[in-house]
Amino acid sequence: MSDVSTTAEQIPVRVLGGPTALFVYGGLRFLTDPTFDDPGDYHVPGGRLTKTAPASAVPADLGRIDVVLLSHDEHPDNLDNSGRALLADVPLTLTTPGGARRLGKGAMGLADWEPVELDRPGGGTITVTGVPAVHGPGPREEVEPITGEVVGFVLTGEGLPTVYVSGDNASLDLVRQIADRFGPVDTAVLFAGAPRFAVLFGGELIVLDSAQAVEAARILGARRVVPVHYDGWAHFTEGRDELVAAFTEAGMADRLDLGRRS
Repeated sequence: MSDVSTTAEQIPVRVLGGPTALFVYGGLRFLTDPTFDDPGDYHVPGGRLTKTAPASAVPADLGRIDVVLLSHDEHPDNLDNSGRALLADVPLTLTTPGGARRLGKGAMGLADWEPVELDRPGGGTITVTGVPAVHGPGPREEVEPITGEVVGFVLTGEGLPTVYVSGDNASLDLVRQIADRFGPVDTAVLFAGAPRFAVLFGGELIVLDSAQAVEAARILGARRVVPVHYDGWAHFTEGRDELVAAFTEAGMADRLDLGRRS
């Protein structure tokens, strides 16, 4: 993948807009939460979501995708119509147990701390472990009936860096649990954007804001943070400027990698 940005000794990550990023790990090509529709409105229970900008690429330009890491299938800002169509051409989609039942063929659900081993081209394996995430404030048993089940992922392998993909997680307590098991991590792909809705949880955060992304990076001991899920949708209340400011103020600007978008 010569067209992606890279940091020395770290895997290249190509950020495509919204929650969607492409990276090669252990010879396999991974795509997070695919969203490739044109800008427009999506009607969802209790209102609508508005996409304000297109992705920086279309699926046909991406080449082979071996695995989709899908944090959840129930919201169009994480899986839109074009993303669903793409799944039909991908051998494996890792997602929530409920999402795997809804998506059917090619989808596998991962419970908390459940690993799956994937064969690497040329030999060896990659382990992808499902890790907990909660899409809102408070305990999961209160949040999941409202915003649904979400999963994050940790990728490990012999001779490979540890990569964490957070999914739509709002809980730093869960990040601490993940750090206890897998930290320090080389690369943390953190979903951010500080989305809020007045009709949900009194307007409290349902995914990390920029300051919390900094704290998550500290907790994880992350050498690099690649933020996603902070642009292209009207309900994101913080974007690139807030992320850069937060990491700069914390003295961690050198860890922030905004990725290549073309």
